[in-house]
Amino acid sequence: EKTSVINDIPSGNLYAEDATTAFVLKTKVHGLKHAFSPYKSKTQRLFWLLAIFVCLGLLFTWSWNRILYLLSYPAVTKIHMVWSHNMTFPAVTFCNQNLLRMSSLTKADLYHSGYWMDIMHLNHTVNRQSVSMLKLSRHRERMLHLLDFSNYSPPPDYQLDTTEMIGRLGHQLEDMLLDCRFRGENCTYKNFTPIYTRYGKCYTFNSGLDGNPLLTTLKGGTGNGLEIMLDIQQDEYLPVWGDTDETSYEAGIKVQIHSQDEPPFIDQLGFGVAPGFQTFVSCQQQLLQYLPPPWGDCRSEPMDSEYFSTYSITGCRIDCETRYLLENCNCRMVHMPGTSTVCTPEQYKDCADPALDFLVEKDNDYCVCETPCNMTRYGKELSMVKIPSKASAKYLAKKFNKTEQYIADNILVLDIFFEALNYEKIEQKKAYEVAGLLGDIGGQMGLFIGASVLTILEIFDYLYEVCCILANHAKNMLIMLETCYQHLSKCQTSGFYNCFKL
Repeated sequence: EKTSVINDIPSGNLYAEDATTAFVLKTKVHGLKHAFSPYKSKTQRLFWLLAIFVCLGLLFTWSWNRILYLLSYPAVTKIHMVWSHNMTFPAVTFCNQNLLRMSSLTKADLYHSGYWMDIMHLNHTVNRQSVSMLKLSRHRERMLHLLDFSNYSPPPDYQLDTTEMIGRLGHQLEDMLLDCRFRGENCTYKNFTPIYTRYGKCYTFNSGLDGNPLLTTLKGGTGNGLEIMLDIQQDEYLPVWGDTDETSYEAGIKVQIHSQDEPPFIDQLGFGVAPGFQTFVSCQQQLLQYLPPPWGDCRSEPMDSEYFSTYSITGCRIDCETRYLLENCNCRMVHMPGTSTVCTPEQYKDCADPALDFLVEKDNDYCVCETPCNMTRYGKELSMVKIPSKASAKYLAKKFNKTEQYIADNILVLDIFFEALNYEKIEQKKAYEVAGLLGDIGGQMGLFIGASVLTILEIFDYLYEVCCILANHAKNMLIMLETCYQHLSKCQTSGFYNCFKL
């Protein structure tokens, strides 16, 4: 009677086969019911089975191709124009090409910075070859007097302040600025912020510093931007005594148009404006948005700097150059941020200028600055006309109490404006995402095997039923084994005859 327990255990394989047959006949996967149909011939079933494997192969091949494409992190660039009712006017920084004014030099200035200017030797003796360049200068007599150090010795408590010297000897905007208009309204030198660059003392319009609100413009075209007339004061230019970084071969100003979020880097990114011309600069604002890795190579993290809070390429380079000079010369240049010791003129000539030139021109590994993920750039188109015209030369000479030749050699007009009240948005976007991958794989599944997400759920449901059947079968097997074990235990206690009888 107990032996009949073994015969009553149902076959798990039989139930699994029944579940498989039911799944094959009801599933939406094309071909399975034909491949396993009992009403088809062997040739037909073999054909359908072969077709299923071919379609599965194509499905897996194309799906894997799409997965690899997603893992390559592709990106596309989209460009479109955005119209605006008003736009923030950019910051405009300009510098005179000449660093120091001849008429403002003192004997103490020449004594401490003459070596830097290449007019004196390191032992404070005059370079006769350089002095010979003064023959045609109207400052010749005054310079020769200043260069006579026979009875001169610096005050014992005198300490040279390079920043103060460059600020005092640089061209002053109140002397250079002859006329200024923004959107047709008058402006003065007080609307400009002094700033130091490698060109010395420079000036920025619409810097947004010192709590001043940013200026906006409501229209494009000339007359709706900044128009300034400048006197570059060529008579104040230092004679070219030698090939140094502080003497200039050019006459005019250097200009950079930039956003308020980045410092000027005018020696590398500025453009020149010559005297004797009115220069029109038509601008178009460009907003650039790049993707961070792995789709792109821009930098999205904030800048790790004690000098700048907002990351920009120019801020990164200035920060890097400052650190490089502090490491190699133990001082910084006047235009560099921070509170470290400013280089003396001797340090400028012997260490700072050569080190910075080497870093800018030859060392490509020390200052590696990544592109920011969001940046503003200004495209420019320049055109020029000659000034003064013959009809206006006498009027301008009388107005500014100068000669006509002086006006032609020193006066320039700079007109900066937006081309139109729109900006160009250049945006880098992901070309392929997970949603696209799922759509492609779903399309391939529908094309090759007629399956969908619900079909996949059917497969999981079928596997769940099979697992449950096999689990029940295993449970019954354990019951059988436990019953057998109990019978064997009784055989050991009751003897062979009773065990056989049992």
